[in-house]
Amino acid sequence: MKFQTGDKVVVRHSNEDGEVVEIINDKMVLVDVRGVKFPAYIDQLDFPYFKMFSEKKAVPSPKPKTYIDQVAKEKKPVTVKYPPGVWLMFLPKFDTDEFGDEIVTSLKVHLLNGTDMGYEFHYGVNYFGKVEFDLKNQLFAHKDFYLHDIPFSDLNDNPVFEIEWSLLTPIKGRATHYETSLKLKPKQLFGRIEEIKQKGEPTFSYKIFDEYPAGIEEEEFELSPLAAAGYKIYEASKARQHLPPAKDIVDLHIEQLIKGWQQMSNFEILTLQLKEFEKQYDLAIAHRQASLIVIHGVGSGRLRDEIHERLKSRKEVRFFVNQYHGSFGYGATEIYFQY
Repeated sequence: MKFQTGDKVVVRHSNEDGEVVEIINDKMVLVDVRGVKFPAYIDQLDFPYFKMFSEKKAVPSPKPKTYIDQVAKEKKPVTVKYPPGVWLMFLPKFDTDEFGDEIVTSLKVHLLNGTDMGYEFHYGVNYFGKVEFDLKNQLFAHKDFYLHDIPFSDLNDNPVFEIEWSLLTPIKGRATHYETSLKLKPKQLFGRIEEIKQKGEPTFSYKIFDEYPAGIEEEEFELSPLAAAGYKIYEASKARQHLPPAKDIVDLHIEQLIKGWQQMSNFEILTLQLKEFEKQYDLAIAHRQASLIVIHGVGSGRLRDEIHERLKSRKEVRFFVNQYHGSFGYGATEIYFQY
């Protein structure tokens, strides 16, 4: 790896100084430039001494006299005005192939904020149900934010751009959380690229939302009739203490779950095992457990595959792994949660 965490760097395209704050992979790092963090490929960065040695020091020349009527008036700062709403913007990067034709090699992806609000966002690109890129950061009012580059060849895989939003400054009556997604088909993207080439425009964009939504008002329920009917009523904040205890290790072998299982069909056995898995999974989440080990055995792998398929779509799952364990061999999956 060319860079390490803490290295001072220069962003080539903007000539700005920054610092490497995280290694993402062997080709990409997270850079902090004046408090704004964004991912960058290592070939987009240089060490500061390259900049120092490559810059030519200009020889100072004598300054001409300036008279009062020659003093330029102070210019007002130029502000970029974005269209109303929040947008996902794509900037195609063109190159020339061996036949001299202009082709797109990659797309730079930006968020544009044309609203008066600032947001926390969690951005991810999903290919066939698997997240390939993930980033959390902030998008300020009337600003843009560079996210990352996408290779042009990846557009054939029907990318889904998923973004979770929350307000930087909570506002009463506004939603505490807002989820958006944009699914693009290759034919749509190729059409937009041809359109901007004909118009001579540098970018194309998709609107994510016009304005941050209002919150949903919760209905007030009259609980006294339920209490009078003999139902137990608990405060939501104390509900966890009334739940059954969660387990750190769940054994889904059928003989551990029910007697007389020999009379059950394979389908009935699998259904019961998955039902027990869901129950223990929900308890682990409710108790905000850090991890959970699920023993599914080796066998044909049907139970393991069913569990893994469900875990891929659960947002509470940080990651899961089925590797050799001293106690379970390859017959258990370790699940690690995020909250």
